[in-house]
Amino acid sequence: MIDKRIIRIGAGAGFAGDRIEPALELVEQGDLDFLVFECLAERTIALAQNARRADPDGGFDPLLLERMRRVLPAARARGVRIITNAGAANPLGAAHAVAALAQELGLPPLRVAAVLGDDVLEAIATRPFPLIDREGTSADLPAVISANAYLGAGPIADALDQGADVVVTGRVGDPALFVGPLIHAFGWSIEDSSLMGRATVVGHLLECAGQLTGGYFADAGRKHVPGLARLGFPLAEVAADASAVVTKVAGSGGLLSLATCKEQLLYEILDPAAYYQADVVADFRSVRLREVGDDRIAVTGGDGRPRPDSLKVSIGYDDGFIGEGQISYAGPGALERARLAIDVVRERLAIVGVPLDEARFDLMGVDAVDRTGRGLPPREVRLRICARAATIEAAQRIGAEVEALYTNGPFGGGGATRSVRRVVAVASTLIPADMVQPRVIMVEG
Repeated sequence: MIDKRIIRIGAGAGFAGDRIEPALELVEQGDLDFLVFECLAERTIALAQNARRADPDGGFDPLLLERMRRVLPAARARGVRIITNAGAANPLGAAHAVAALAQELGLPPLRVAAVLGDDVLEAIATRPFPLIDREGTSADLPAVISANAYLGAGPIADALDQGADVVVTGRVGDPALFVGPLIHAFGWSIEDSSLMGRATVVGHLLECAGQLTGGYFADAGRKHVPGLARLGFPLAEVAADASAVVTKVAGSGGLLSLATCKEQLLYEILDPAAYYQADVVADFRSVRLREVGDDRIAVTGGDGRPRPDSLKVSIGYDDGFIGEGQISYAGPGALERARLAIDVVRERLAIVGVPLDEARFDLMGVDAVDRTGRGLPPREVRLRICARAATIEAAQRIGAEVEALYTNGPFGGGGATRSVRRVVAVASTLIPADMVQPRVIMVEG
């Protein structure tokens, strides 16, 4: 346990491809105790599982080692401990890779903890589990790739209690990445639902990094955010009662205001009274925000009820292929020529008998989003045709027919592109919490 009245914890990433410079800025200038890299979206582990099939030592976030290479020397020099879910489908492999990197960099001995237990693919195969986002059960899904339960903060706190300098997890609830270090630092009981609820508020505010400091908030002409190109990521100064002040490094770009905090507080929240996490059912209704300085917002309130007896599981599965073709038309009559091109491709696909599950024919900038048809006719338009198919061969025909428009369709088409990609889809279910057994493995580097 850290004997400090205030713990400073920073958000170093909000998604897998996030910038690295703001994280280094937090380590060098934020006087942090902990830095969190949140790197997993819903499909990421399924995609990582595919990568691990090709390389058994892979399956973790491709940017993990670059993040560590940039940040770890400064973090070690300042005693900043790092927590990340960038382990994706292979947390143990990621932990070994981070330990090896630390040795390569000549850093002092490093203890890296891998949090395991979220992979429940074998458990899902034991019986059908009802899906919560559609009709049917887990047994109805084709070609399941992965099944990962959302773990809580407990294993992260345990890893830090064991002296981990870096904690690498797979699937955990995003707020848990922040709650775990706070449990460790303050010696909280994970059974204290009120504390867990308030800490979840703090974790939820921080989890998307630059979204809180104005990145996702900015809207030209309506919501001005200064210095977006130098956007600073947020940190929280957290007290032992789980109240906090969220702020950012002085002089960094972005904006931290009541409005940015309110938007992030409600982000991805279906029911503010019942935000389900592995450790608590958090209640955001009593949260209060107060401006206490430039880019400084005090956060108080929040509550929670005891943890649910089930855990959410994301199931990744192969769902065929998407074939896509694009081509541009410009000048007088561009819109009419693009619409003629759609008719040609639609008829061609029928003539050659391409079996498609679904298809879209979009004029980007005209009707791809707004289908009212009330916009002014443009003088340039990008045609996009994409379709889902069960086989790669069928998907390839989509782009081939669009590319053929160069010489077999309306005049003036240019810039044609074609692509095929495998579809990795995600479904969700719930499984009993006692079917999941988290564990921590320590790697010395």
